[in-house]
Amino acid sequence: MRRAPFLPHCRGLQRRFASAQSQLDADVVVIGAGVVGLAIARELGLAGRQVLVLDSGPAIGTQTSSRNSEVIHSGIYYPPGSLKAQTCVEGNALMYKFCEQYNVPVRRTGKLLVATSDQQLDQLESTRRSAAANGVELERLTPGEIRELEPEVQAVAGLLAPNTGIVDSHSLMTELQRQIEEAGGMVALHSTVEGGEVGGATKRLAVRDGPPGGETVSLTCAAVVNAAGLWAQRVSRCLLGVDPRRVPPLALVKGSYFALSGCRPPFRHLVYPVPGGGGLGVHLTLDLAGGARFGPDTCWLPPGTDPDALDYSVDPGLLPAFQAAVRAYWPGLPDGALQPGYAGLRPKVAGRGQPAGDFLVCGPEATGAPGVAALYGIESPGLTASLALGKRVAALLAGR
Repeated sequence: MRRAPFLPHCRGLQRRFASAQSQLDADVVVIGAGVVGLAIARELGLAGRQVLVLDSGPAIGTQTSSRNSEVIHSGIYYPPGSLKAQTCVEGNALMYKFCEQYNVPVRRTGKLLVATSDQQLDQLESTRRSAAANGVELERLTPGEIRELEPEVQAVAGLLAPNTGIVDSHSLMTELQRQIEEAGGMVALHSTVEGGEVGGATKRLAVRDGPPGGETVSLTCAAVVNAAGLWAQRVSRCLLGVDPRRVPPLALVKGSYFALSGCRPPFRHLVYPVPGGGGLGVHLTLDLAGGARFGPDTCWLPPGTDPDALDYSVDPGLLPAFQAAVRAYWPGLPDGALQPGYAGLRPKVAGRGQPAGDFLVCGPEATGAPGVAALYGIESPGLTASLALGKRVAALLAGR
């Protein structure tokens, strides 16, 4: 399910910098115009810093930020004390406040987390305890109470997460960009960072302006934030001054979605199975237009897979597995109602079979370069956590 792309707001780096009033082209360059990069740039702009956001794509948020479930998570899955847990819980509150203040479409739907067999009860209880340790209280549900909330859902037990919701991620990113530009910042598209030297007080970036083979321009700035998502490791390794020993490995997971077609979804809440296999399971999410989708599944890609070479198409051969996963909690799923939707990539810092990795938010001390921050492994709940991550990165660059 893909939407129309954003119209570019910048049409070439050289024209944008022709009017620069300072010796530096920008105070801070943020690499990556996904939701996290935009949230960081907004926070820096609000702090009075002149920000330039660079993105290699034709529009903002074309990768992970627009290929997910658009869910505002509550913070129930993540290990207590982890950065995922902290920024998800903080980001949940910030996201609802932001959306309500700036009229970004959002809905607090609530979520049912369900166990469909007795074998899953221990995992369900483990999730409840983890949520409680993160400050998120969940309501236990009996099978009868589940049916009262969602008559079509079959489960032996469940949990209700009332603060889970859905957001229009495209409207959210558009509003973040508006605020960046209102604060005097800029967003430059079709702008690929190909190298640079960032070890000194003045950072110099080599940026290709346009498609492959296009002209390369040199930009100067006082600070750099690498929020390049799928390409964060690649970007860090091309910047002289960043300690390559501190760049974590990249593991990629492809997740596909199927859309509900030909019938109206009979649900008011989001419905999730117990998590496992490196993801949150094939769950039901609603969108603000009244549609429903199921996914993502978890397909680990071979080590060394190039994100640029990935095929984002959804394999129709996945249909039987999706039907079985969905019918475990919605036995009434009609035949033929699932159609291939869209797919996305999740960047992880831990590989298959390893303990789940946390967000890595590295300030200057961790990157080894003064004035340089980098973020790795920003997968789910990155959308929810984006505003909280923006505050953390701004504090790191300010030396707090």
